Amino acid sequence: MSNPTIDKYESEVRGYCRTFTKTWDTSEGAWLTDTEGEKYLDFFAGAGVLNYGHNHPALRKPLLDYVERGGITHSLDMYSAPKERFLETFHRIILEPRKMNYRVQFPGPTGTNATEAAMKLARKVTGRTNMAFFTNAFHGMTVGSLAVTGNEGKRHSAAQPLSNATPMPFDGYMGEGVDTLDYFEHVLEDRGSGVEMPAGVIVETVQAEGGVNVASRTWMERLGRICKKHGILLIIDDIQVGCGRTGSFFSFEDWDLDPDIVCLSKSLSAYGLPFAVVLLKPEHDIWSPGEHNGTFRGHNLAFITATAALEQFWKDDAFSKEVLRKGEIVRERFEAIAKRHPELKAHVRGRGFIWGLASRHAGLADHFSEEAFKHGLVIEGAGINDNVVKFLAPLVIEETDLKKGLDILDQVAETVVKKLGDQSAA
Repeated sequence: MSNPTIDKYESEVRGYCRTFTKTWDTSEGAWLTDTEGEKYLDFFAGAGVLNYGHNHPALRKPLLDYVERGGITHSLDMYSAPKERFLETFHRIILEPRKMNYRVQFPGPTGTNATEAAMKLARKVTGRTNMAFFTNAFHGMTVGSLAVTGNEGKRHSAAQPLSNATPMPFDGYMGEGVDTLDYFEHVLEDRGSGVEMPAGVIVETVQAEGGVNVASRTWMERLGRICKKHGILLIIDDIQVGCGRTGSFFSFEDWDLDPDIVCLSKSLSAYGLPFAVVLLKPEHDIWSPGEHNGTFRGHNLAFITATAALEQFWKDDAFSKEVLRKGEIVRERFEAIAKRHPELKAHVRGRGFIWGLASRHAGLADHFSEEAFKHGLVIEGAGINDNVVKFLAPLVIEETDLKKGLDILDQVAETVVKKLGDQSAA
Protein backbone atom coordinates (compact mmCIF):
# COMPACT_ATOMS: atom_id res chain seq x y z
CA MET A 1 0.00 0.00 0.00
CA SER A 2 1.20 3.52 -0.73
CA ASN A 3 -0.13 7.02 -0.10
CA PRO A 4 -1.13 8.58 -3.44
CA THR A 5 -1.15 12.15 -2.11
CA ILE A 6 2.30 11.94 -0.54
CA ASP A 7 3.70 10.01 -3.51
CA LYS A 8 2.38 12.69 -5.86
CA TYR A 9 3.58 15.77 -3.99
CA GLU A 10 6.61 14.80 -1.90
CA SER A 11 10.10 14.71 -3.39
CA GLU A 12 11.57 11.46 -4.70
CA VAL A 13 14.12 11.74 -1.87
CA ARG A 14 11.67 10.11 0.54
CA GLY A 15 13.04 6.77 1.73
CA TYR A 16 11.54 4.90 4.67
CA CYS A 17 7.99 5.02 3.27
CA ARG A 18 9.17 2.82 0.40
CA THR A 19 9.91 0.03 2.89
CA PHE A 20 7.27 0.69 5.53
CA THR A 21 4.34 1.40 3.23
CA LYS A 22 1.57 2.10 5.74
CA THR A 23 0.20 5.55 6.60
CA TRP A 24 0.68 5.93 10.35
CA ASP A 25 -1.97 7.51 12.50
CA THR A 26 -1.36 6.89 16.24
CA SER A 27 1.35 5.37 18.41
CA GLU A 28 1.85 4.26 21.99
CA GLY A 29 4.84 2.66 23.70
CA ALA A 30 6.39 0.22 21.22
CA TRP A 31 3.35 0.13 18.92
CA LEU A 32 2.40 1.98 15.74
CA THR A 33 -1.16 2.02 14.38
CA ASP A 34 -1.99 2.81 10.76
CA THR A 35 -5.03 4.62 9.37
CA GLU A 36 -6.84 1.30 8.94
CA GLY A 37 -6.39 0.37 12.59
CA GLU A 38 -3.68 -2.26 12.04
CA LYS A 39 -0.99 -2.42 14.74
CA TYR A 40 2.75 -2.88 14.16
CA LEU A 41 5.44 -3.59 16.72
CA ASP A 42 8.30 -1.10 16.52
CA PHE A 43 11.88 -2.42 16.59
CA PHE A 44 13.05 0.75 14.81
CA ALA A 45 12.20 3.56 17.26
CA GLY A 46 12.52 6.33 14.70
CA ALA A 47 16.15 5.38 13.96
CA GLY A 48 16.93 5.80 17.65
CA VAL A 49 14.85 8.91 18.31
CA LEU A 50 12.27 7.15 20.48
CA ASN A 51 14.28 5.44 23.22
CA TYR A 52 11.41 6.11 25.62
CA GLY A 53 8.77 4.86 23.20
CA HIS A 54 5.90 6.66 21.52
CA ASN A 55 3.82 9.14 23.51
CA HIS A 56 5.05 8.14 26.95
CA PRO A 57 2.47 9.51 29.43
CA ALA A 58 5.15 10.85 31.80
CA LEU A 59 6.38 13.04 28.93
CA ARG A 60 3.11 13.79 27.18
CA LYS A 61 1.35 15.28 30.20
CA PRO A 62 3.93 17.99 31.03
CA LEU A 63 4.13 18.86 27.34
CA LEU A 64 0.36 19.24 27.00
CA ASP A 65 0.15 21.18 30.26
CA TYR A 66 2.84 23.56 29.03
CA VAL A 67 1.16 24.12 25.65
CA GLU A 68 -2.27 24.52 27.28
CA ARG A 69 -1.06 27.32 29.55
CA GLY A 70 0.51 29.15 26.62
CA GLY A 71 4.15 28.44 27.42
CA ILE A 72 6.63 30.03 25.04
CA THR A 73 7.58 27.70 22.17
CA HIS A 74 10.34 29.53 20.32
CA SER A 75 12.90 31.82 21.90
CA LEU A 76 16.15 31.54 19.90
CA ASP A 77 18.88 31.70 22.57
CA MET A 78 17.07 34.12 24.85
CA TYR A 79 16.49 33.15 28.48
CA SER A 80 13.47 30.92 29.01
CA ALA A 81 12.12 29.05 32.02
CA PRO A 82 12.15 25.64 30.24
CA LYS A 83 15.78 26.11 29.21
CA GLU A 84 16.73 27.02 32.77
CA ARG A 85 14.99 23.90 34.12
CA PHE A 86 16.58 21.64 31.50
CA LEU A 87 20.10 22.93 32.18
CA GLU A 88 19.71 22.66 35.94
CA THR A 89 18.25 19.15 35.71
CA PHE A 90 20.83 17.94 33.18
CA HIS A 91 23.68 19.08 35.40
CA ARG A 92 22.10 17.71 38.59
CA ILE A 93 21.03 14.30 37.26
CA ILE A 94 23.51 13.58 34.46
CA LEU A 95 26.73 15.57 34.64
CA GLU A 96 27.40 16.06 38.36
CA PRO A 97 26.96 12.40 39.44
CA ARG A 98 29.35 11.39 36.64
CA LYS A 99 31.85 14.11 37.60
CA MET A 100 31.65 15.57 34.11
CA ASN A 101 32.44 19.24 33.58
CA TYR A 102 30.86 20.49 30.36
CA ARG A 103 29.18 23.61 29.14
CA VAL A 104 26.11 23.09 26.96
CA GLN A 105 25.74 24.58 23.50
CA PHE A 106 22.44 24.48 21.59
CA PRO A 107 23.59 24.42 17.94
CA GLY A 108 20.32 23.76 16.14
CA PRO A 109 17.71 20.99 16.23
CA THR A 110 19.38 17.96 14.60
CA GLY A 111 22.35 15.66 14.99
CA THR A 112 24.19 17.02 11.98
CA ASN A 113 23.91 20.53 13.49
CA ALA A 114 25.74 19.19 16.53
CA THR A 115 28.54 17.50 14.57
CA GLU A 116 29.03 20.58 12.36
CA ALA A 117 29.32 22.82 15.42
CA ALA A 118 31.69 20.40 17.15
CA MET A 119 34.07 20.26 14.18
CA LYS A 120 33.89 24.03 13.69
CA LEU A 121 34.83 24.51 17.34
CA ALA A 122 37.71 22.00 17.18
CA ARG A 123 39.18 23.91 14.25
CA LYS A 124 38.71 27.21 16.03
CA VAL A 125 40.37 25.95 19.23
CA THR A 126 43.38 24.32 17.56
CA GLY A 127 43.87 26.52 14.52
CA ARG A 128 44.08 23.39 12.35
CA THR A 129 41.70 22.45 9.54
CA ASN A 130 41.95 18.68 9.12
CA MET A 131 39.60 16.24 10.88
CA ALA A 132 40.18 12.53 11.42
CA PHE A 133 37.28 10.09 11.19
CA PHE A 134 36.80 6.35 10.85
CA THR A 135 35.81 3.85 8.21
CA ASN A 136 32.05 3.14 8.05
CA ALA A 137 31.30 6.21 10.19
CA PHE A 138 28.09 8.20 9.81
CA HIS A 139 27.84 11.71 11.26
CA GLY A 140 25.08 13.43 9.27
CA MET A 141 23.99 14.58 5.82
CA THR A 142 25.20 18.19 5.66
CA VAL A 143 28.43 18.76 3.75
CA GLY A 144 30.78 19.03 6.73
CA SER A 145 29.29 15.92 8.33
CA LEU A 146 29.46 14.01 5.05
CA ALA A 147 33.18 14.79 4.85
CA VAL A 148 33.65 12.64 7.99
CA THR A 149 31.20 9.92 6.88
CA GLY A 150 32.49 6.70 5.36
CA ASN A 151 29.49 5.49 3.34
CA GLU A 152 30.23 5.99 -0.36
CA GLY A 153 26.63 6.50 -1.41
CA LYS A 154 25.99 9.12 1.24
CA ARG A 155 29.26 10.90 0.41
CA HIS A 156 28.30 11.07 -3.27
CA SER A 157 25.03 12.78 -2.33
CA ALA A 158 27.06 15.89 -1.46
CA ALA A 159 27.57 16.44 -5.22
CA GLN A 160 30.84 18.24 -4.52
CA PRO A 161 34.34 17.40 -3.28
CA LEU A 162 34.57 16.60 0.43
CA SER A 163 37.80 17.85 1.94
CA ASN A 164 39.73 18.57 5.14
CA ALA A 165 39.05 15.10 6.52
CA THR A 166 41.18 11.96 6.71
CA PRO A 167 39.74 8.45 7.15
CA MET A 168 41.33 6.01 9.59
CA PRO A 169 40.49 2.31 10.16
CA PHE A 170 37.91 1.71 12.90
CA ASP A 171 38.39 -0.91 15.58
CA GLY A 172 38.27 -4.34 13.92
CA TYR A 173 38.38 -2.97 10.38
CA MET A 174 41.63 -4.79 9.58
CA GLY A 175 40.48 -8.08 11.12
CA GLU A 176 40.99 -9.78 14.45
CA GLY A 177 44.27 -9.23 16.24
CA VAL A 178 45.07 -5.94 14.49
CA ASP A 179 45.06 -2.76 16.58
CA THR A 180 44.17 -0.17 13.96
CA LEU A 181 45.37 2.61 16.24
CA ASP A 182 48.94 1.48 15.55
CA TYR A 183 48.47 2.90 12.06
CA PHE A 184 46.79 6.08 13.29
CA GLU A 185 49.55 6.80 15.77
CA HIS A 186 52.25 6.00 13.23
CA VAL A 187 50.98 8.42 10.57
CA LEU A 188 50.60 11.16 13.17
CA GLU A 189 54.24 10.79 14.20
CA ASP A 190 55.69 10.28 10.69
CA ARG A 191 56.31 13.57 8.92
CA GLY A 192 56.38 11.67 5.64
CA SER A 193 52.89 10.22 6.02
CA GLY A 194 51.16 13.08 4.23
CA VAL A 195 48.51 13.20 6.97
CA GLU A 196 48.01 16.67 8.40
CA MET A 197 47.73 16.82 12.18
CA PRO A 198 43.97 16.95 12.77
CA ALA A 199 42.10 19.52 14.81
CA GLY A 200 39.86 16.77 16.12
CA VAL A 201 38.93 13.13 15.90
CA ILE A 202 35.23 12.37 15.62
CA VAL A 203 34.12 8.86 16.55
CA GLU A 204 31.07 6.75 17.44
CA THR A 205 31.63 4.13 20.13
CA VAL A 206 29.10 1.99 18.25
CA GLN A 207 28.73 2.67 14.55
CA ALA A 208 24.98 2.17 14.29
CA GLU A 209 24.36 3.12 10.65
CA GLY A 210 27.72 1.64 9.69
CA GLY A 211 26.60 -1.86 10.71
CA VAL A 212 26.55 -1.97 14.53
CA ASN A 213 30.35 -1.98 14.65
CA VAL A 214 31.41 -1.87 18.31
CA ALA A 215 34.61 -0.21 19.49
CA SER A 216 36.20 -1.92 22.47
CA ARG A 217 36.88 -0.11 25.70
CA THR A 218 40.63 -0.73 25.28
CA TRP A 219 40.63 0.74 21.78
CA MET A 220 38.63 3.82 22.80
CA GLU A 221 40.78 4.51 25.85
CA ARG A 222 43.93 4.29 23.73
CA LEU A 223 42.37 6.67 21.20
CA GLY A 224 41.79 9.13 24.05
CA ARG A 225 45.44 8.91 25.08
CA ILE A 226 46.65 9.47 21.51
CA CYS A 227 44.47 12.55 21.18
CA LYS A 228 45.76 14.00 24.45
CA LYS A 229 49.38 13.33 23.46
CA HIS A 230 49.03 15.24 20.19
CA GLY A 231 46.69 18.01 21.33
CA ILE A 232 43.83 16.69 19.19
CA LEU A 233 40.28 17.29 20.41
CA LEU A 234 38.34 14.05 20.93
CA ILE A 235 34.73 14.36 19.77
CA ILE A 236 32.33 11.57 20.74
CA ASP A 237 29.25 11.34 18.52
CA ASP A 238 26.69 9.83 20.92
CA ILE A 239 23.76 10.93 18.80
CA GLN A 240 22.33 7.46 18.14
CA VAL A 241 23.85 5.40 20.95
CA GLY A 242 23.61 7.92 23.78
CA CYS A 243 20.62 8.63 26.04
CA GLY A 244 20.63 5.07 27.37
CA ARG A 245 20.94 3.03 24.18
CA THR A 246 24.01 1.15 25.47
CA GLY A 247 22.57 0.95 28.99
CA SER A 248 24.31 3.95 30.51
CA PHE A 249 23.28 7.51 29.62
CA PHE A 250 26.53 8.09 27.72
CA SER A 251 27.99 5.15 25.81
CA PHE A 252 31.48 5.82 27.21
CA GLU A 253 30.82 6.93 30.79
CA ASP A 254 32.20 3.82 32.51
CA TRP A 255 35.51 4.05 30.64
CA ASP A 256 38.71 5.96 31.39
CA LEU A 257 37.84 8.52 28.74
CA ASP A 258 37.45 12.27 28.97
CA PRO A 259 36.23 13.60 25.60
CA ASP A 260 36.65 17.27 24.80
CA ILE A 261 33.30 17.45 23.02
CA VAL A 262 30.20 15.24 23.05
CA CYS A 263 27.35 15.42 20.55
CA LEU A 264 23.81 14.41 21.56
CA SER A 265 20.53 14.51 19.66
CA LYS A 266 17.91 11.92 18.55
CA SER A 267 16.45 10.70 21.89
CA LEU A 268 17.57 13.74 23.86
CA SER A 269 14.13 15.37 23.61
CA ALA A 270 12.71 11.95 24.56
CA TYR A 271 9.53 12.58 22.58
CA GLY A 272 10.56 12.83 18.95
CA LEU A 273 10.93 16.60 19.07
CA PRO A 274 14.01 17.99 17.29
CA PHE A 275 16.75 18.75 19.83
CA ALA A 276 20.54 18.61 19.84
CA VAL A 277 23.33 19.75 22.12
CA VAL A 278 27.09 20.00 22.02
CA LEU A 279 28.81 19.42 25.36
CA LEU A 280 32.17 21.16 25.47
CA LYS A 281 34.92 21.51 28.03
CA PRO A 282 34.83 25.02 29.58
CA GLU A 283 38.36 25.76 28.36
CA HIS A 284 37.20 25.19 24.78
CA ASP A 285 34.23 27.54 25.09
CA ILE A 286 35.86 30.31 23.05
CA TRP A 287 32.87 31.21 20.90
CA SER A 288 32.07 34.89 20.49
CA PRO A 289 28.39 35.72 21.13
CA GLY A 290 26.34 34.66 18.11
CA GLU A 291 29.38 33.26 16.29
CA HIS A 292 27.54 29.98 15.78
CA ASN A 293 23.77 30.07 15.84
CA GLY A 294 20.54 28.55 14.53
CA THR A 295 16.95 29.68 14.33
CA PHE A 296 15.57 26.70 16.27
CA ARG A 297 18.17 26.43 19.02
CA GLY A 298 15.61 27.54 21.61
CA HIS A 299 12.97 24.81 21.15
CA ASN A 300 11.21 25.02 24.49
CA LEU A 301 8.83 22.12 23.88
CA ALA A 302 11.88 19.85 23.60
CA PHE A 303 13.29 21.31 26.82
CA ILE A 304 10.03 20.33 28.58
CA THR A 305 10.03 16.68 27.47
CA ALA A 306 13.79 16.25 27.86
CA THR A 307 13.61 17.48 31.46
CA ALA A 308 10.68 15.18 32.20
CA ALA A 309 12.62 12.20 30.81
CA LEU A 310 15.65 12.93 32.99
CA GLU A 311 13.45 13.07 36.07
CA GLN A 312 11.49 9.95 35.09
CA PHE A 313 14.29 7.62 34.00
CA TRP A 314 17.70 8.79 35.24
CA LYS A 315 17.40 9.70 38.92
CA ASP A 316 18.84 6.28 39.83
CA ASP A 317 20.27 3.24 38.02
CA ALA A 318 17.10 1.11 37.94
CA PHE A 319 16.26 2.02 34.34
CA SER A 320 19.80 1.36 33.17
CA LYS A 321 19.84 -2.09 34.77
CA GLU A 322 16.52 -2.97 33.16
CA VAL A 323 17.80 -1.93 29.72
CA LEU A 324 20.86 -4.15 30.12
CA ARG A 325 18.75 -7.07 31.33
CA LYS A 326 16.46 -6.91 28.31
CA GLY A 327 19.45 -6.41 26.03
CA GLU A 328 20.76 -9.80 27.09
CA ILE A 329 17.47 -11.37 25.97
CA VAL A 330 17.99 -9.87 22.51
CA ARG A 331 21.62 -10.96 22.30
CA GLU A 332 20.74 -14.54 23.24
CA ARG A 333 17.90 -14.73 20.72
CA PHE A 334 20.02 -13.25 17.91
CA GLU A 335 22.80 -15.72 18.67
CA ALA A 336 20.28 -18.56 18.61
CA ILE A 337 19.04 -17.46 15.17
CA ALA A 338 22.59 -17.30 13.83
CA LYS A 339 23.42 -20.74 15.24
CA ARG A 340 20.19 -22.37 14.05
CA HIS A 341 20.59 -21.02 10.51
CA PRO A 342 24.21 -21.35 9.37
CA GLU A 343 22.99 -20.54 5.84
CA LEU A 344 22.68 -16.92 6.97
CA LYS A 345 26.47 -16.81 7.50
CA ALA A 346 25.76 -14.41 10.34
CA HIS A 347 27.24 -13.38 13.64
CA VAL A 348 25.94 -11.08 16.38
CA ARG A 349 27.42 -7.79 17.54
CA GLY A 350 26.23 -4.95 19.71
CA ARG A 351 25.98 -3.49 23.21
CA GLY A 352 23.20 -2.72 25.64
CA PHE A 353 20.03 -2.34 23.57
CA ILE A 354 21.46 -2.05 20.07
CA TRP A 355 22.20 -5.36 18.33
CA GLY A 356 23.01 -6.45 14.83
CA LEU A 357 22.69 -9.77 13.04
CA ALA A 358 25.56 -9.29 10.61
CA SER A 359 25.73 -11.51 7.55
CA ARG A 360 28.11 -12.08 4.66
CA HIS A 361 25.06 -11.96 2.38
CA ALA A 362 24.66 -8.49 0.88
CA GLY A 363 21.05 -7.34 1.12
CA LEU A 364 20.11 -9.79 3.87
CA ALA A 365 18.71 -6.98 6.01
CA ASP A 366 16.37 -5.94 3.21
CA HIS A 367 14.91 -9.47 3.11
CA PHE A 368 14.44 -9.46 6.90
CA SER A 369 12.86 -6.02 6.93
CA GLU A 370 10.45 -6.84 4.12
CA GLU A 371 9.33 -10.14 5.61
CA ALA A 372 9.09 -8.77 9.16
CA PHE A 373 6.83 -5.97 7.98
CA LYS A 374 4.45 -8.54 6.49
CA HIS A 375 4.19 -10.01 10.00
CA GLY A 376 3.57 -6.69 11.75
CA LEU A 377 7.13 -5.81 12.81
CA VAL A 378 9.08 -2.70 11.83
CA ILE A 379 12.85 -3.26 11.78
CA GLU A 380 15.56 -1.76 9.57
CA GLY A 381 18.95 -2.76 8.27
CA ALA A 382 22.40 -1.22 8.40
CA GLY A 383 25.86 -1.68 6.96
CA ILE A 384 27.39 -0.62 3.67
CA ASN A 385 25.89 -3.66 1.91
CA ASP A 386 22.58 -3.70 3.82
CA ASN A 387 23.79 -6.91 5.41
CA VAL A 388 23.07 -6.17 9.08
CA VAL A 389 19.64 -6.59 10.68
CA LYS A 390 19.60 -3.81 13.28
CA PHE A 391 17.60 -4.11 16.51
CA LEU A 392 16.72 -0.67 17.85
CA ALA A 393 13.47 -1.06 19.82
CA PRO A 394 12.41 1.50 22.45
CA LEU A 395 14.26 1.00 25.72
CA VAL A 396 10.93 0.94 27.56
CA ILE A 397 9.44 -1.92 25.56
CA GLU A 398 7.53 -4.44 27.67
CA GLU A 399 9.25 -7.82 27.90
CA THR A 400 6.19 -9.60 26.45
CA ASP A 401 6.29 -7.30 23.40
CA LEU A 402 10.04 -7.74 23.09
CA LYS A 403 9.69 -11.51 23.01
CA LYS A 404 6.77 -11.27 20.57
CA GLY A 405 8.96 -9.32 18.15
CA LEU A 406 11.85 -11.74 18.57
CA ASP A 407 9.47 -14.62 17.85
CA ILE A 408 8.54 -12.87 14.59
CA LEU A 409 12.23 -12.59 13.68
CA ASP A 410 12.62 -16.32 14.37
CA GLN A 411 9.80 -16.96 11.91
CA VAL A 412 11.22 -14.50 9.38
CA ALA A 413 14.62 -16.18 9.51
CA GLU A 414 13.04 -19.41 8.24
CA THR A 415 11.56 -17.55 5.26
CA VAL A 416 14.77 -15.70 4.48
CA VAL A 417 16.82 -18.91 4.56
CA LYS A 418 14.41 -20.43 2.05
CA LYS A 419 14.76 -17.34 -0.15
CA LEU A 420 18.54 -17.61 -0.06
CA GLY A 421 18.26 -21.28 -1.02
CA ASP A 422 15.96 -20.48 -3.93
CA GLN A 423 18.36 -17.79 -5.16
CA SER A 424 21.30 -20.21 -4.99
CA ALA A 425 19.34 -22.85 -6.90
CA ALA A 426 18.42 -20.32 -9.58
